This record gives sequence, structure tokens and C-alpha cells, in this order.
Amino acid sequence: MKTSLLELKKVVYDANLALPEYGLVKFTWGNVSVIDRKEGIVVIKPSGVPYSKMEAEQMVVTDLEGNVLEGDLRPSSDLLTHLVLYKHFPDIQSVVHTHSINAVKWAQAGRDIPAYGTTHADAFFGPIPCTRNLTEEEVQRAYELETGKVIVETFQDREIDPNSVPGVIVRGHGPFTWGESATAAVENSVILDEIADMAMYTELINKESNPLPQYVLNKHYYRKHGENAYYGQK
Repeated sequence: MKTSLLELKKVVYDANLALPEYGLVKFTWGNVSVIDRKEGIVVIKPSGVPYSKMEAEQMVVTDLEGNVLEGDLRPSSDLLTHLVLYKHFPDIQSVVHTHSINAVKWAQAGRDIPAYGTTHADAFFGPIPCTRNLTEEEVQRAYELETGKVIVETFQDREIDPNSVPGVIVRGHGPFTWGESATAAVENSVILDEIADMAMYTELINKESNPLPQYVLNKHYYRKHGENAYYGQK
């Protein structure tokens, strides 16, 4: 095995272990993958393996069509969703899926998460979209593949940049996030769940709450992500 592949498996393993550490998953309700675009491979968590018993060597290597190249275990059942996102969002390097409780509340309600405050604006440049329901035909035909397609459809139809809104909630299901690294993708999952909780309580406290003014959203997003960003150290 190439050293670089060993290292990539360790990155994916560590990222998956971060999900229960951050309280984003229970049991085996989540997965992280990373793509190596140069080699044309994806490394992902094996399906249904408890985090407490998982080992780095068990991470599964596939090609971009979902064929297993290395590993004795089946890859995560969400693999095809990840692959659709990698194919359509060319700048992302990692995908995370969880059933984190606060984000799932919005998914089950079928609502976008509004950008009510600067915590949201620091990471997501606008509302986090909720997809439509999959049709019965889509579910029967290829559930995980069609889940990826409905995410892409949502971003294309609404003309949302996946680099500036690095996450989505699939209606009735849960959140997917992504990023330029596994660390960034996991961080986006943590932030998404936190702002989902904040938004819910914002509406409970004041049902007439309005989204953050666009100029404030612009300021907070671009001071961290813009060409002239000045948050943090150089």
C-alpha cells in the first residue's frame, strides 16, 4: 500500500471519529469521505461499523463509480451520494453526512435554515437550503444516487454556490456538508447543527424574527472568506 494512501485512510478515520466526539452522531449514523482527485479515488468509512471498533485500515477505497478497489468491508451505504457531490462540486475534497439532531429537525420540517445571525454568516453565505422530497420512483430506482442528484438540483435551480454555502439538508433525512479538507467538512457539520439550534430558538423566542440584513451577512462572511479577509492570522 502506498504511504500516501495509508495517510489518507488515517485522515478519513480521524475525521469519522470526530463525529461522535462532537455529538453529531449516535451509533453508526454518519460517515466522512475524502477524495484524491489526482488518483481518482475516494476513501470512506465502512458501512455499519461501530466507531469504537473501527480501525484506520478498515477505511474502504473506491473509484469514482463506486467500485471497491481496496478493503474487505462494504463502503458506507451513502457512498453514491458522496460521489455525485464530488462529480458536480469540483472544488470540494471531503463530504460529511450525519443525522445530527438539530439539523434533522429542520429536514423533517422541510424548511431552509434562515441566516438569522453572524454565527451563521461566518460559515454560510445565506440560508442553508432544504431539498425537495425524493419521488417514489427516485427512491425505488437508486435512493442514494438520487439523494446526491436532488442536492445538486437544489443548488443549480437556486443558483447557490456550493463553495460559499457548504452544506444542505435533505428533506426528511438530514444534513450533508463538504469542504476543502476533512477537517473543514467536519467543522461545517458542527456549525450547521449549532446554527440550526440557534435558528429554532430564535423563532421560538420571536416568531416574527427577520433574517440578518444582507450587508451584515456580507461583512461577516467576507471578513473570513473574501479576497481581503482579515479574520485570524496570515
